[in-house]
Amino acid sequence: MSVKPLVPISLQVNGRPVALAVPPSTLLVDLLREQLALTGTHQGCDTAQCGACTVLVDGAATKSCNVLALQVNGARVLTIEGLENADGSLHPMQQAFGRHHALQCGFCTPGMVMRGVAMAAEGVPAEAQAVSQALCGNLCRCTGYRGIVNAVCEGLQHMRAHAPGGAAR
Repeated sequence: MSVKPLVPISLQVNGRPVALAVPPSTLLVDLLREQLALTGTHQGCDTAQCGACTVLVDGAATKSCNVLALQVNGARVLTIEGLENADGSLHPMQQAFGRHHALQCGFCTPGMVMRGVAMAAEGVPAEAQAVSQALCGNLCRCTGYRGIVNAVCEGLQHMRAHAPGGAAR
């Protein structure tokens, strides 16, 4: 039985530096969930189809089940756990999801929220049709999407209205 070699990586996860050694085949979702205990990132389909594992890598929405940890070496990774504000309050996108009852079982919610946050930087208009189109890679098996789309629209509006210097967080 051969031992897999470990490869050192360093990255920033939710604003904190992380340095560790991983087997080359380690997926980002596994690194987050198993080694860093960030279980808010859900592992759904394992084929980058459902979006439950969406995190932000250097600000871009990324399906972490389809990315090797080595591929994000040196990157900034933001998970659902890293969204809370400095005062401990929920991020505006999370607040909007609560106000619009944009969840049922909650399994897809972290990925939906992270995708919504990424839309701010992408310039997706806070309009139902544009948001629906931008969410097409994230699936929910419980709801009719209306609450999710409304929540993302509201979250985008709030993020843009309250962003320092015009940059959405």
